[in-house]
Amino acid sequence: METRKSLKQGKIDFLLFIAIVVICAFGLVMLFSASYYYAQAQYGDGFKYLKNQGLFMFLGMAAMIGLSFLDYHFWEKIKLPALLITLVLMVLVIFVGVDINGAQRWLAIELGGFSLSFQPSELAKFALILYMASFMSQRSSAMKSFKYGLMPMLLIIGIMSVIILLQKNMSMMVIVVLMGMIMLYVGGASVKHLVWLVIAAIPLFFIFAKIEPYRWERLTIFTNPWKDPRDSGYQLIQSLYAFGSGGLFGQGLNFSRQKLLFLTYGESDFIFAIIGEELGWVGCVLVIAAYAFVIYRGIRIALRCKDKFGSLFAAGITLVLAVQVAVNIGVATSSIPPTGQTLPFISSGGTSLFIFLAAMGILLNISRHTELQ
Repeated sequence: METRKSLKQGKIDFLLFIAIVVICAFGLVMLFSASYYYAQAQYGDGFKYLKNQGLFMFLGMAAMIGLSFLDYHFWEKIKLPALLITLVLMVLVIFVGVDINGAQRWLAIELGGFSLSFQPSELAKFALILYMASFMSQRSSAMKSFKYGLMPMLLIIGIMSVIILLQKNMSMMVIVVLMGMIMLYVGGASVKHLVWLVIAAIPLFFIFAKIEPYRWERLTIFTNPWKDPRDSGYQLIQSLYAFGSGGLFGQGLNFSRQKLLFLTYGESDFIFAIIGEELGWVGCVLVIAAYAFVIYRGIRIALRCKDKFGSLFAAGITLVLAVQVAVNIGVATSSIPPTGQTLPFISSGGTSLFIFLAAMGILLNISRHTELQ
C-alpha cells in the first residue's frame, strides 16, 4: 500500500527555533561574563558589550520571526540586486572603509548620533549562497558542463574573492572559496572538475600567502605558537591556557582568569576559549552539540524541501553557519591558522548576530515548505 506524503501546513521547525533561542540566551550570559572586565577597564562601562549585543539580539529575533513568515521565493526574485549591492558595499570598503584593529574591512554609518560599523563580507557569504542556489536550481542540467554550468559560478566566486583579497582579508577569501566549492558540489557540479580546480587553487593559495609576511606567519604559527610566544603566538597560547585551566568541568561561570586582559578578543573571536575555561570540557561539548543540532535540522530542511531552489538555499545557509562555527572553534583550539571569525549567536558583534538571525528566519520559512514521509 502506497504511503502518501503529508505536507507541513505553515508550521516552522519549532525545535530549530528553540535551539537558536537557547544558544542566543546562553551567548548573552557568556558574553557578559567574558566582556565585563575588559569593557570596564577600556570604556568605564562593564555593561557596554551586553547592552549592544542585547539590542542587536532583540532586532535580530524580530527579523528572524518576521522573515519566517516571508515566502523564501521572494529572495530568488531579488538575487541579482542583492549580489550587486553587496559587491558595491565591498568595493566601498577598499576606499572609505574604517580601520578597526589594524584592518580596513568595515563600513561605518552614523544614524542620529548612533555609530554602526559592519563588515560587508559577512553579508557577502549569504548573497553568494542565494545567487548560486538560484542559478543552480534553474540550470541543474548544465551543472555538469564546465563552460555553461561551472564557469558562470566561478566568475562570481572569483570577483568576490578578488574584492575580499583587496581588503587584505585572505582568510575570508579562503572561506568564501571553500563555501563556493561545497555549494557547487551540492548543486551537482562534476566532481572531476572540482578536483582539478582544487589542484589548481593550491599553488595560488601558497603564492598569495607568501606575498604578505604576516599571512605566512599566521599560516604556520598555529602548529607551534610557542616559537613566538610574545607576538604572533601570544593569542593562541593564552587561548590554550584557558582550555587547559578549564579542565573537565571548568573554573565556574565568571571565574575565568584569561579574560582579565590576558586573552585579547575574549569577548569575540576567542569566546569559545572563555567557555572552555569557565565551563570546562563538558561545557564545550554541550555548545558543539547545540550547534550540531541546528546544523542537523538545517540539513533535514534542505533534504525535505519541495523545490530545488529552497533545498539549495537551505543547504547554503546551513553551510555558512557550519563553516563559521568550525573555523571559530578551530582557531580557538589552535587547530587551524588564526583568523577573525565570530562564533555565531555567541560572540560579540551586533551586525554578525543580526545577519545570522535573519538567515535563520529564512531557514525557518523554508521549513514551512517541507515534506514529511
